[in-house]
Amino acid sequence: MRVFLSYLILSISLLLSSVATTPFAFAQDKNTEIEKRVSVLLKEMSLEEKVGQMTQVAIKVVADTLRPHGGWQTLDAANLRKAIVDYHVGSILNVHNSAYTLENWHEIINQIQDVATKETRLRIPILYGIDAIHGANYTTGATLFPQSIGMAATWNPELFQKTAEITAYEMRASGIPWNFNPVLGAGRQPVWSRLWETYGEDAFLASAMARAYVKGLEGQNNSIGDKDKVAACIKHYLGYSFPLSGKDRTPAYIPERMLREHFLPVFKAGVDAGAYSLMVNSSEINGIPVHGSYYYLTELLRGELGFEGFIVSDWEDVIRLHKRHRVAATPKEAVRQAVMAGVDMSMVPFDYTFYDYLVELVKEGTVPESRIDEAVSRILTAKFKLGLFENPYPDKSLVSDFASDKFQKTALNAASESITLLQNTDNLLPLKKQSTILVTGPTANKLSTLNGGWTITWQGNDESLYPKEKDTILEAVQKKFGKENVSYAAGVSFSEEIDIHEAVKKAKEADVVLLCLGEDAYCEVPGTIPDLSMSPVQLKLAKAVAETGKPVVLVLAEGRPRLINAIAGEMEAILMAYLPGLEGGSAIADIIAGDVNPSGKLPITYPRYPNDLTLYDHKVNEVVKEIREASPYNPQFEFGIGLSYTNFTYSNLQLSKDKISQGDALEVRVHVKNTGDRAGKEVVQLYLSDLYASITPYAKRLKGFQKIELEPGESKQVTFILNESDFAFIGLANKPVVEPGEFKVSVGGMSRNFILE
Repeated sequence: MRVFLSYLILSISLLLSSVATTPFAFAQDKNTEIEKRVSVLLKEMSLEEKVGQMTQVAIKVVADTLRPHGGWQTLDAANLRKAIVDYHVGSILNVHNSAYTLENWHEIINQIQDVATKETRLRIPILYGIDAIHGANYTTGATLFPQSIGMAATWNPELFQKTAEITAYEMRASGIPWNFNPVLGAGRQPVWSRLWETYGEDAFLASAMARAYVKGLEGQNNSIGDKDKVAACIKHYLGYSFPLSGKDRTPAYIPERMLREHFLPVFKAGVDAGAYSLMVNSSEINGIPVHGSYYYLTELLRGELGFEGFIVSDWEDVIRLHKRHRVAATPKEAVRQAVMAGVDMSMVPFDYTFYDYLVELVKEGTVPESRIDEAVSRILTAKFKLGLFENPYPDKSLVSDFASDKFQKTALNAASESITLLQNTDNLLPLKKQSTILVTGPTANKLSTLNGGWTITWQGNDESLYPKEKDTILEAVQKKFGKENVSYAAGVSFSEEIDIHEAVKKAKEADVVLLCLGEDAYCEVPGTIPDLSMSPVQLKLAKAVAETGKPVVLVLAEGRPRLINAIAGEMEAILMAYLPGLEGGSAIADIIAGDVNPSGKLPITYPRYPNDLTLYDHKVNEVVKEIREASPYNPQFEFGIGLSYTNFTYSNLQLSKDKISQGDALEVRVHVKNTGDRAGKEVVQLYLSDLYASITPYAKRLKGFQKIELEPGESKQVTFILNESDFAFIGLANKPVVEPGEFKVSVGGMSRNFILE
């Protein structure tokens, strides 16, 4: 009762206080109000109630475990009360087996919040979290967009922000206010099974996409209490995306300079965008598990980057400091290490060991209660800002626009802008509408291969659960060109031959072959591979249909660049589709037919050879022509490329000055003209090269990009502004430095040099 009297007194005092007159002042007053409410509540909480807030369990702990895939999820009332009433659990996550319907989500969230707000002493609502990676993928029927690597290929942050806004809307329509996304690891290890969850290999591009996504989820002013906004959780801090072996959750070895050049900036962008939470790397950097490191989680993240939100561990990672990393001799010591390093919430996720150990540690004096107060204050602040104390229940009014036509249109547009035309010999594409087509290959007639993991199920590979009204590549091409003009032969699976002879026979009868290769759906550790090469049986199918002499259009539906050097020369056209989502089939058909002009650009380097994984921003001395013919940077397809059905001509590259002083800005202007016969979108990319530096310089670094649309014959002047931070690199002291000297600006095949004095 005392806590509610305190709230009443606080509310009266705030009501009588002066009213803010500006949005900024209003925000400041609101933050002050929340700080007071958190302080009042924290004083009322017992140690056990506080530690409960730091404990997160999976829904499986409180669910009926008999639920089949696609069935209705019910909760076990006794286990639910055990979690929330007895152990004071503050957060629940995930689904059990597969996605739930909107109605099922509403029932689940209502039951959970009923117990939290009606049957506990302090009535603190539960913070529910979900991995909404490419849309609200754990709610059936949701709008699903291209996976992150595909969205990066759009080079269109504004479009990406719109997809995040829709994701937030459909999450809130489901009753879920917290998204375990975006993944801000730099995608610089192409073998890694989570490459497709990143925004590619470049920190500048990834940072732009990170800012757009966080703002899309949280709102321009990070007003996560708005009914259609959610809290972002940037992940997996730090270095998780660069395992030396390429295998998921294995050690990274990253020198500090490399860490600061390529990995830290993307997280800095997410922090600066206002992300309310952060998830920790499951693995380690240079032998130090990040979730047990005070340096990484407190000194670097909070002290240097300025992160103010709360930190959650990844799945079961606290106990793994003992079980896997073996830096903690006991499970209890693992809890101490993680909490003292800076972990505020533990994704336990299946028991209450974290809770029990942490209560003991505080009572023993090994963990100060002040550290507990610090963590719980951050968690409660997020709950207050999300508006959960005012209304923790689903807002059913949001159901009206769930998966609406306008949302589906945005998904189709995103898929269309992501698809990248890598090769188009003799302008084979677009195909004539009267063409007869053989569609073949293992990705041709499956929706799962267009979506990948985190789609309805964790692995995304249960084809039976995908919506029947959505089109596979085959179905979309049949609709576009006429069923009578499109034949189909599976040819092969991903690992076994089905009937290549049938595919060859039908290829001979068609005008063109649409060869759909790539990867089956996967996520995390199950997607680990020892070799980037495309599977032998897929290459066999490719060679067989190419030998018919019929032109072949290769469509790659894959989350990472599987090697195709053995067949690339025999393909007349190559489309990189990435994992384009539920509208991917339609987008591919539109592009093949010429109804959409492709505009995607690679956000990664597409390697040619298994052991030649040199990235676009390699050091100048990585290319040593004197040693061997194969030594120069020679990928299958370079970072940033992507063809169009029209032509763009660059001219008149100008710099505002030939010499600038430190602290000055440099204006770069270039003219771009559409010299073709159809409208198209072009990504104008600016690269900067520091020609001489105290640390061996990079060949070039992306420092600006703009996506523009031009009608035939239309031209535009595109302007970039380079500031002092663009000229900086991580120097000898592992800090950003700007050194005087000669630089080169490159845009559209042209370059100009300038001097920084």
